[in-house]
Amino acid sequence: MTKRSISPYWAILIGIFSISSSAIFVKFAAAPSIVTAFYRMLFTSCILTPIILRMFICNRKLLDLSTKQITLSGISGIFFALHFGFWITSLNYTSITSSTVIVTLQPLFVMAGGYLFYREKVSYTSLLGAAISICGGIILGFGDMNSGSNALLGDFLALAGSFFIACYLLIGSNIRKQMHVIPYTYIVYFSASIVLLFGSLITGQPLAGYPPSTWSWFFAMAVVPNILGQTVFSWALKYVKTAVVSVSILGEPAGATILAFIIWNQIPRIRCKW
Repeated sequence: MTKRSISPYWAILIGIFSISSSAIFVKFAAAPSIVTAFYRMLFTSCILTPIILRMFICNRKLLDLSTKQITLSGISGIFFALHFGFWITSLNYTSITSSTVIVTLQPLFVMAGGYLFYREKVSYTSLLGAAISICGGIILGFGDMNSGSNALLGDFLALAGSFFIACYLLIGSNIRKQMHVIPYTYIVYFSASIVLLFGSLITGQPLAGYPPSTWSWFFAMAVVPNILGQTVFSWALKYVKTAVVSVSILGEPAGATILAFIIWNQIPRIRCKW
């Protein structure tokens, strides 16, 4: 077994707390969704660049990558970009609680993909977590059906984001067994930033002219939910099954809901018409 200085389960716990802040930061950033996602990826790449350069100087073997490894990491980054593009856009139409619960339906896609491609067995605990996730998504979906078409559109966008993050995790679980976490995540973030840059340009979104506070939130998103959240999850993928990381992310809606209540007094409600 590969030596490690920290338990992957403690690392996953840190990651859960970190990604819970993601939706809050997005709401604070006064910028279009795809631009927010672009700068989040770009700033993360910039933060990791000095580390990559140091690795190149001190231990070039860690950066001795095959074409297949680079290609798969890049594809993983494309799915990562699609996830953020769809999910962040969903926050414009539905509540933080609805969006984060639905986007974390990804264990369903991960478990199915893990079994089909890697023959990973799914534990009863994972199945229970997935069942809870499904129930939460169904309840919120029914509630948002009565809140208008915009809320339902937001739910569908979040579901698409859920599918794409599952693809990202499935590819990552395979490639991380062959690569160090830093070069892997660097390629992921860099390729994701390129995809999101093209998306911003194609949709005609401005890349400049935002207030200083918005740039601060871009940087905060790079450090907390990306470096301390997604990068930590990528590190853990080498030591635990993909389904374990995927189900662990189910803790994000709880954290995001608590933060939304503290900051905006946003209380999740079930709205049904009988």
